[in-house]
Amino acid sequence: MANRYFIKISFDGTRYNGWQVQKNSSETVQQKINEGLSKILSEKIEVYGCCRTDAGVHARELYAHFDSGVNNLNSPWLHKFNSVLPVDISIDAIFPVVEEANARYDAKARTYQYFIHGKRDPFLINRSYYYYSELDIALMNKACMLLMKNKDFSAFSKVNTQVKTNICKIYKAEWKTKNNGYEFTIQADRFLRGMVRMVVGTLMLIGKHKLTLKELQEIIDSKDCRNAGGAVPACGLYLTKVEYPKKLFKK
Repeated sequence: MANRYFIKISFDGTRYNGWQVQKNSSETVQQKINEGLSKILSEKIEVYGCCRTDAGVHARELYAHFDSGVNNLNSPWLHKFNSVLPVDISIDAIFPVVEEANARYDAKARTYQYFIHGKRDPFLINRSYYYYSELDIALMNKACMLLMKNKDFSAFSKVNTQVKTNICKIYKAEWKTKNNGYEFTIQADRFLRGMVRMVVGTLMLIGKHKLTLKELQEIIDSKDCRNAGGAVPACGLYLTKVEYPKKLFKK
């Protein structure tokens, strides 16, 4: 009988073509982990992630589940797992979970953060978005309040995503000034493909006074991504937290 496990993963997504395995690229985070765990556990392992990050997007906390015939996988195995993974991918924790636990469908909330630095810094290349002009944070936070009052975010989704619904519940959306730049945090029950980067790009237009709150609502009501602001670069985006019901985890 197979045992199901959750693993908590962090990675620098700079050189990867996103999370999900692709036919035309071997450089995905999911494939590297599949290969590494299969080698260590001497069985075919396929991990299933809580979401699909785009090329260049980072994760401080991404969960995935997999099944294995090996019993009692626990913390001492982490060194073995990481020994066969690229240095920019880390498995940080492993948890035995109930048989039906699903990293994607059982997640209650996901949190993303987007980082912008306003002072040129070579050490932030590929890890933050360099934008040197000032933004009206107070107005952008008013726009965040408007976002949270809405549910249909079709206007911030890439087309042909094959999802059943574009309804999302945003629990939190907030901008802060930090370290000579800006930090955006957004938490929701789910996100659409490309949603966060398009939301950030649109909110930045608000912060530049190139878009009004009324126009933002019109964009949302249009349900057309062609009306939204362009997506900001992937380098500043991080998946930072995923939350699950405690009942999924075995004691």
